[in-house]
Amino acid sequence: MRGRRLRDRLKGWGGVGAMAAVCALALAWALLLPLTRPDSGGTTDAGGPGGVTRATQARADKNCPTPAMEDAPEKQTLSPSSADGKTIQAIKNRPGERRKLIVGVDQNSYRWGYRDPNSGGKGDLEGFDIDLVHRIAKDILGDENAVQFKAIPTDQRIPAIKSGRVDMVVRTMTINCSRLGDVAFSAPYFKTGQQVLAPKSSTITGYDGSLAKKKICTAKGSTANTKLTEDRKAKTLVSTADLRTTVPNQLDCLVRLQLGEVDAVVTDGALAASQAAQDPTVELKGKPFTTEYYGVAMRKDADDLVRRVNQVLVDYRADRANGWQASYGRWLSATLGKTSSTSEPPSPPEYDRKS
Repeated sequence: MRGRRLRDRLKGWGGVGAMAAVCALALAWALLLPLTRPDSGGTTDAGGPGGVTRATQARADKNCPTPAMEDAPEKQTLSPSSADGKTIQAIKNRPGERRKLIVGVDQNSYRWGYRDPNSGGKGDLEGFDIDLVHRIAKDILGDENAVQFKAIPTDQRIPAIKSGRVDMVVRTMTINCSRLGDVAFSAPYFKTGQQVLAPKSSTITGYDGSLAKKKICTAKGSTANTKLTEDRKAKTLVSTADLRTTVPNQLDCLVRLQLGEVDAVVTDGALAASQAAQDPTVELKGKPFTTEYYGVAMRKDADDLVRRVNQVLVDYRADRANGWQASYGRWLSATLGKTSSTSEPPSPPEYDRKS
């Protein structure tokens, strides 16, 4: 019986063997990746015996410098500008083949940043985040293919930026107050929220008391990991929820779920929806219990680059034919719905950071 249940879980993306291989590649290819180009022409209550949690802005640091930063970290960015500064000039001055934008991305998040297994052996990177990277490179260097991709595990996004290994990270990275102490963010480019993913046959109903005595997987350094840890301390998450399983890459949690090593995964709903599309034996449980935004992360002192990316985002949103909406339709409408209104970032964005 256990063998049959395991086989049922191994449908989806070619089974655990394929998924484990993808995760192994994610670690093995965490160095330089080849240049790629996509083929693109209210409040919710979650009640239960463990108490009630309310959908709020995800907060990863209760010691934020100001209440404004804690309440709306997505507004802590600089106003747009097309001007070149020292950071952009340094990128443009890279000689020869090195004259590229160096970007940290994911290579195993389906429809966000992943290698197409049907690309004829090229292993091209594709997805919503990858489209945005090409748009930024086009604006700064005049060539959408002038990109050097580097695969960055979830828990290495900030170290990669601070060490200078990458110019920016475009990797479904939530803007929050804690991270603002280490990196600078662009204005938001996507709206999402934390959600529970579990087998369809599971008794788990969402972020509620049904998580009692359940093993929950999160990625190290993720918003989900911090949120769950804080909620359990605050007793808004049932105390018997087992949070000990953490992994370097978010997709590793899906493998653990398929193997039966954990009972549920908590991650951004946008990513969880893509994972449910990969494996038809799992599904989203309950509604999102946070509201948060993805941003492009850069060095704290790269003011000119932050302003330039914000200008790119303004233009990207306005371009209905080949911009944000077109990319959403290409990659995400199949998993998140044809109507993108629930995923759209604030419009117009606010730029509260002055320096």
